[in-house]
Amino acid sequence: MVRQMSATLFRYIIKDTLFSFFVAFVFFFLIFFINQMLLMIQEILVKNVPFYEVILLCFYALPSVIALAAPFASLMGTLMTIGRLSADNEVLIMLTSGLSYRMIFLPALVVGIFISSLSFVSNDILLPAGTIQFTRLYRRILSSTPALELEANSVKRFRDTVIITGPVRGNSIENMIILDRTSDGERRVIMAQNAVLTDAGREGLSLDIAGAFIQSSKEVVRDDYDYFTASFLRYWVPQADLMQAVNTIGPREMSSIDVRREIDTRTAVIAERLDERYQRVLNQALILEEVLRQGPSHDDWNRRENLFSGLIREKLGAQGVINDRTLQSYRLEYYQKFTIPLGALSFVFLAVALGLMARKSGQTVGFILGLLVSVLYWSMLMGGRTLGMRPGNSPFMFMWLPNILALSVGLVLFTVRIRK
Repeated sequence: MVRQMSATLFRYIIKDTLFSFFVAFVFFFLIFFINQMLLMIQEILVKNVPFYEVILLCFYALPSVIALAAPFASLMGTLMTIGRLSADNEVLIMLTSGLSYRMIFLPALVVGIFISSLSFVSNDILLPAGTIQFTRLYRRILSSTPALELEANSVKRFRDTVIITGPVRGNSIENMIILDRTSDGERRVIMAQNAVLTDAGREGLSLDIAGAFIQSSKEVVRDDYDYFTASFLRYWVPQADLMQAVNTIGPREMSSIDVRREIDTRTAVIAERLDERYQRVLNQALILEEVLRQGPSHDDWNRRENLFSGLIREKLGAQGVINDRTLQSYRLEYYQKFTIPLGALSFVFLAVALGLMARKSGQTVGFILGLLVSVLYWSMLMGGRTLGMRPGNSPFMFMWLPNILALSVGLVLFTVRIRK
């Protein structure tokens, strides 16, 4: 007869699991904090930003670190606890006293649900709020130190300007390319091997370019272009353009409900644009078909190649609407708001199954296994984000795959352990 777990034993396992979770959480918190924050802090401190503002930036970024650290801490904490209980034969004592594996699994499941809930709150409520405050503070810092916006080997997009930078040494930028528009609406490309960045404060950014090559072309007639060189050129990026780049609110600054609404809105807009594109493709195809039916004797026969090229352009335009990367990014962020918090719960199934297999040095084995699984999970999560952005790929599948694998492997191993 299977006995029910006593309240004392239940609290004992819960406390042990929470303690191990706390230790693992501190470990992962420091890893993610160092990885995501210290490099940013170093970059900002070099620009003479006040120290208290740097501390505020760190504080506002804490929800993102907490949201990432909690699932991995759940995995490692459960592994260390169950591994220790198994290595110390406490699991064997529980089984001989009439408890089942399912009853031993119950406290870990409760902790997993609790951690997943906290992680979801951090990821869906605190993270957007912290990111918004972070952006506001960064915008205020940027208004007094615009040079923060330019980094080595980066691409920065402002209102109508894209600046591509190479290596940076002090205020000197090598291999720089600027893409913008002239006051007449022409496309312009500015290339230079060297430029010196001058921080003009509230006026924006000033780039002193030596040996510049400039080419401008018409928007419609691409063959109509001009080019010239200049030994010296001063290029300005107004502060209004800098602020516009920072003010943009993305899915990271939204809750899951807001992201879902934005996805629905964008999906409807894309569907409308797609209908228009398909109508234009159909009209172009009908015109081409009519010309081909009339044959060489008709005056429009010589237009068939232009009509065919137009048909191809319209078709490619429709395909571009389908492969909207902005919508893909919103979907990825939406699913990530659930996959990362629920990762803590899916890890519980895997951690309990692996922890029950420990024979000695349960906590050490649990720590090592936790690190290996965490690295694998993180790699799959980052790979899923990359693959999920590709046209035609499903963001849902690539974002949920790590959790599905962890849950499936855990259930299989746990079932095998029960049957032994």
